[in-house]
Amino acid sequence: MALAYAGLIVYASLFPFSDWRNLGASPWEFWWAPLPSYWTRFDVWINVWGYAPLGLFLAVGACRTGQVRWAGGLAMGLCASLSLTLETLQVYLPARVPSNLDVFLNFLGGVLGAGVALLLHQLGALERWSHWRARWFVPEARGGLVLLALWPAALLYPLALPFGLGRVMEPVEAGLVELLEDTPFLALLPIRETELQPLLPSAMVVCVMLSALAPSLLGFCITRKRTQRLSLMGAVLTAGMLASCLSSAWSLGWSYLWAWLDLPVGVGVVLSLLLAGAFLNASARICAGGLCVAMMVSLILINQSASSVYFEQTLQHWDLGSGARFYGVLEWLGWCWPYAVLAYASSYLVLPNKTASS
Repeated sequence: MALAYAGLIVYASLFPFSDWRNLGASPWEFWWAPLPSYWTRFDVWINVWGYAPLGLFLAVGACRTGQVRWAGGLAMGLCASLSLTLETLQVYLPARVPSNLDVFLNFLGGVLGAGVALLLHQLGALERWSHWRARWFVPEARGGLVLLALWPAALLYPLALPFGLGRVMEPVEAGLVELLEDTPFLALLPIRETELQPLLPSAMVVCVMLSALAPSLLGFCITRKRTQRLSLMGAVLTAGMLASCLSSAWSLGWSYLWAWLDLPVGVGVVLSLLLAGAFLNASARICAGGLCVAMMVSLILINQSASSVYFEQTLQHWDLGSGARFYGVLEWLGWCWPYAVLAYASSYLVLPNKTASS
């Protein structure tokens, strides 16, 4: 989990990974430069709390391996080193401005995260978590738990359809056209020439149903008992709905907290709960098969439909507001999450040992 989160931090810190240049200035000059005169509360919040989970994950990992004495120092040192390295690299990116204040805030976030981890260890919470995890989840549940934890974060980026992750065809086509422009290979691309149409209300219901069903089936693959599956289904779907509310508030304002929940979406969510109930007693292999089918059908529907004008306006609000500070990390999560889930669920279909242990 720490490695995956560190990868997100690297992406967010070095985005957009283009137009690297060397102005001849020392890359360490910002270390002793005056503090920036302009900053916002959101800048402070995102720099502190962006590194707090990394410090938490690193310290928890050290505690679980028996390195309690060095857990706090190791986590804080790695957070500070990563922040200092990335801020130094930003010297060569014209779109980014390195700041010694960012390094301090990132280090503070790492300290807070490591402190929380050590406190949890002293209180015995980490040991209780290990026992609880052993009772609820199969031994190979680590990948599934990471994907479940990332699902609400992926929903924070504005979506053309609530819960409709994996809309990659349009950006992939646009990227390929830009890359192969003025080359003979452009004519070989299977670019869609017909104008896409928005989803009909009935298709929206199906797409929302299958997209909201996916995290429940993913959880069913790694849980042990029926009652545990039922509790996990409710917790995951609640987290997804709260993330959708937060995304709507960040994009349009807090008065639009529930703007995403219209009649087709509500019907789709209710149907996803009913359909998930049919899998409560199914084996992990059957749940994984259902998950693959649900993901593939929803991806086809999402990628073969056009977005509405209102969605384009929502993206503009996001890009001009605080959402732009995430530098595309959440967008990439929304693109990649369904395909990572497909790969994970496929392992239950092709690896007999994994299925047997479930």
